[in-house]
This record gives sequence, C-alpha cells and structure tokens, in this order.
Amino acid sequence: MDFPFVRAFHSEWLKRKRSFASALVIGGALFTPAIVAVVRLIHFRTLAGVYAAPAFWADLWRSSWESMAIFFLPLGAILATSLIAQIEFRSNAWKQVHALPLSAHVLFLSKLSVILVMLVEFLALFSLGIWLSAMIPYVLVPNVPRLTSTFFSLPLLRENALYFLDCLPIVAAQYLMSLRANNVLVPIGVGFLAWVGALAAVSSRYAIWWPYAYTIVHYLQDKPKGAAFGASTRFHWLAALAFVLLTIASYTSFVTKSEKG
Repeated sequence: MDFPFVRAFHSEWLKRKRSFASALVIGGALFTPAIVAVVRLIHFRTLAGVYAAPAFWADLWRSSWESMAIFFLPLGAILATSLIAQIEFRSNAWKQVHALPLSAHVLFLSKLSVILVMLVEFLALFSLGIWLSAMIPYVLVPNVPRLTSTFFSLPLLRENALYFLDCLPIVAAQYLMSLRANNVLVPIGVGFLAWVGALAAVSSRYAIWWPYAYTIVHYLQDKPKGAAFGASTRFHWLAALAFVLLTIASYTSFVTKSEKG
C-alpha cells in the first residue's frame, strides 16, 4: 500500500540532515548535563554529601531544568523549527516540492511532524543526559555513596509531556512565520524578540497569554518568581489551545499563499 504521508515524512526526515537542526537537537539537549558532570568531576571532594542527599534526583532534575526551560528549550524550538521549515527556501526548491503528487495538507503535516519528532528526541536526550550527569561522576569518583533512590522515581513521563505541550505554541508560531518568510533570519529574529518578551513578562500573571512563556511559567510555577501562577494548570490548556489556533492559521496561510516558492 502507498501512504503519501509516510513517503513525505521520510523525505522531510532525510532533508533535515541538510540543516543545522539535527546538531542543534543533540548539542542543546546534552549541553547542560555535560556542564553538570564536568563541574561535579572538578569538585569531586563534595560528591559524598551531594550523593547522600535523600532528594538527590529531585534536586538534580530541578537544577538541570532551570536552564533548559528558560533558555535551551524555547530557543531550540525557535531555531530548529525555523531551520527545518526554511530548507526549501534556502535551496529554492518549493516549486519542485509543490509539483510532487502530494496534497497541501500532507506537505504541511509531514514537515510539522518532523519538527515534533525532533522535539520529542530533544526531551528524551535531555532526560538521558541528566541520568548520565549523575552516573558518570558516580562511576569515576571513588567512595561516592550509593544512591538511595532511582532516576525512575522522578515523574519523567508527566514532566516531559507537559514541557512538550508547553513548547508547542512556540513551534506553531515559528512554523507560521517560517512558511511565510523568504529569509530564515526573519522568523529567528522575531522568535528571539518574542522570547525576550516572555522573559520580561514572566513576573506578571498575564504571561500565561504569551505563547513563548509557557515553558518558563512551568518551571517557575512552584518558585517565588512564579507566585502569580500558583498551582494552576490552566496555562497547559492555554498552551494546547494556542498550538491548535496557530497551527490552523499556519495551514491556512500555507495553502492560500499565492507565491509557491
């Protein structure tokens, strides 16, 4: 049987190798865990107390996610989405793509699906990196006490799923801009400014209405800076709604664009 979406997805997956996005996923996901591991190896004399703490995994998870939720995840989504969506513009290949026997919705969804799979890959690699950042010093440094809890005691699936959901509005917004702009610097520049705006607005309760703020709000929710959001989970639903609306707008823009390439 012939499945047009599968063929289109496979083609888009192969094309991603021509962009910096794949290296960005690996480097961005493993950067913070690598820094954590290096710092702990440098300060190896303090590891006995660190690894003996009952909340070792929770503390490591929380500290690792600070830079990820505020910096690497939103900026990674901005860059990866823009680069993947702009592959045809950079190679002047949109006319050839639209000449393929594929419908507009298949083209649109296949490229978006590649971006979403890369986001899942990013989060999975980051979780693996957190585990490695703990185990590498544990194996290399002698006399480090045995951990009293396991990595899998963390709410891995729940937290990764929520951060994935909170990042979707950024992906959708960047996808919308990238499919309209003819220069990759335009969506990247606008996305960067939107992220800066999210940082500026995050101390306000109105940040939950800004698509680029949800990963930051999620991390700060139980911190003093996130007191305005309390224990509410409403912003997760708002993130899902923003993704749906922006994706609809993006698809409408894609199929009605007069210049195909």
